[in-house]
Amino acid sequence: MFNLLPQGSVTSPAGFTAVAVPAGLKKENQLDLAIVYSEQECHCAAVFTTNQVVAAPVIVDRETLAMNNTAVRAIVANAKNANACTGEPGLANARETQRLAAAALGIRPDQVLLLSTGVIGVPLPMEKIRAGVETAVEILQREAAEAQRGGGIEAARAIMTTDTRPKHLAVAVELPGGGLVTIGGMAKGAGMIHPNMATMLAVITTDAQVAPEVLDGLLGTAVHQSFNRISVDGDTSTNDTVLLLANGARGTAVADAQSRALFAEALTFVCTELAKMIVKDGEGATKFVEIQVTGAATDANAHAIANTIATSPLVKTAFAGSDPNWGRILAAAGRAGIPFDQNQTNLWVGIPGTEQYQLVAQGTPTAYQEADAAHVFAQPEFQVQLQVGMGMGTAVVWTCDLSHDYVSINADYRT
Repeated sequence: MFNLLPQGSVTSPAGFTAVAVPAGLKKENQLDLAIVYSEQECHCAAVFTTNQVVAAPVIVDRETLAMNNTAVRAIVANAKNANACTGEPGLANARETQRLAAAALGIRPDQVLLLSTGVIGVPLPMEKIRAGVETAVEILQREAAEAQRGGGIEAARAIMTTDTRPKHLAVAVELPGGGLVTIGGMAKGAGMIHPNMATMLAVITTDAQVAPEVLDGLLGTAVHQSFNRISVDGDTSTNDTVLLLANGARGTAVADAQSRALFAEALTFVCTELAKMIVKDGEGATKFVEIQVTGAATDANAHAIANTIATSPLVKTAFAGSDPNWGRILAAAGRAGIPFDQNQTNLWVGIPGTEQYQLVAQGTPTAYQEADAAHVFAQPEFQVQLQVGMGMGTAVVWTCDLSHDYVSINADYRT
């Protein structure tokens, strides 16, 4: 069993604090640099971008975790500058950020991980980073109790770029024998969102004791079922990172099979809710759409079909215009590279919790009413279910519409 905590964040688990400061990376004195800190050493698991063009913080984090995945203490995150495509100077700046934070916190550089998001190809302004890290650590050490209470939400706000709202939550998990642990999380993402991995930054924290190899498996499964099931625009970034830190502060171990199953369920819930928040806050998005594909030969085939539908510009613009142009959905499915018989396809649309309208039966339009279908497509949230009649494979992907505002946001992103 697990329960959602009010105003939950990465600092909800015991032993974690966070602070955010305006380092001058964003305009108008906005929060843009955050530190998440653990009083205890953390086991850490991570999933990174599959893009071949990789940002400096991703490279440094991979190197760091190869040396130390059992004693991580801090994460330094900055917005507005991705420190990507910045060559050797960018790597040097990332490593210098590690050293600065470690020195200020009194820990080792290999106990510090990095997250960056923002414009690609611009050098990291190290004088601002240095001042921001020093200020953040001062506040963290001076106001530890306050950082425990509200710092997690401020940290979620600091890593926002084109996001319109911070994304955070936490759950309390009751394990067998009465042990209680907490899982908290924050994420950012609104554009360049697509698996594998879905383009975003996320930090997940827990006060449970979890062995590193178990943590790796749990995170991999959770990411596959959440962050790898979303798409805003089909673009995968240079900086995608999900970090999971377990500090064991509760003294409760996730060791037996039943504990692992309960913890995995709660972790997947946290990741899934954060993933959905990203889609709902997609750049210019006005619709949140769940794409369900059933009847494929395998789950992987179903996922490929759902992804193709979710990223089709024609499908997404139909969503934006509340146009029930279902032919675009079938056409997108047909180019996914997955064999199926179009004469076996069935298609439904509907509002969650209400009647589903069948638009296609055995590859042929039904006698549905256009007004009923248009009503569904006009909703802020609705479902599309495609059955392809090839087997038992299923998949769910969450996507959004593609509006004029998406073009406007990305046409002048750097200005």
